Amino acid sequence: MAILDQDFPLLIAEEGPLKGQRWQLDGTIVLGRESTCNVVVNDRQISRFHARLTPTFEGVMLEDLGSKNGTYHNGTPLTAPVVLQDGDHIAVGIAQQFQYLTSDATMPLLDGGKPGRLMMDRKSRRVWIRQQELVPSLSAQQFKLLWLLYDRQGQVVSRPDLVTVVWGDDQSSGVSDQALDALVRRLRERLAALDPSHQYIDTVRGHGVRLDNPSL
Repeated sequence: MAILDQDFPLLIAEEGPLKGQRWQLDGTIVLGRESTCNVVVNDRQISRFHARLTPTFEGVMLEDLGSKNGTYHNGTPLTAPVVLQDGDHIAVGIAQQFQYLTSDATMPLLDGGKPGRLMMDRKSRRVWIRQQELVPSLSAQQFKLLWLLYDRQGQVVSRPDLVTVVWGDDQSSGVSDQALDALVRRLRERLAALDPSHQYIDTVRGHGVRLDNPSL
């Protein structure tokens, strides 16, 4: 992960060919199909010069450059320049979606994950929920469990797979259902400390466990 200056806003690519990439908005950025653009989206739906992001005293301004298929701000076609707010979503045509963040200090996009209420950094074992860091850090077992669910976001992970990843092949055969349930319960309690309004870890009876990580 590249180290960026936290004083500048970020443009983060979500769904589309550029997914996972990000750009620091320390100057004007032009998005388009033309190779001279700052952000090149190589898709025929994208105009040569499609949209522009310009830092101003009021904030970063988004404007459409007369594109054929339009620029969308939070799902609405852009008809006039707009000053972006933290967490806003941008789409150029239907080919590429982005998210605008005022700083990577509060909401980093890590390990190529899709932005949601819950974010994780595997290397530092840090977790954020609604832009707040979970402190103190999770235990090693709690983090392994949450990371597996986060990595397979939205998918149901079987109990045997959870046990193998958290306890390892050598010890997994001796782990009881009660031990796994207790670990899941403690992890839920830790996450609820930052966001009691949503249960991130769902138990799907007869199948396993999945992460329910809604978008911001």
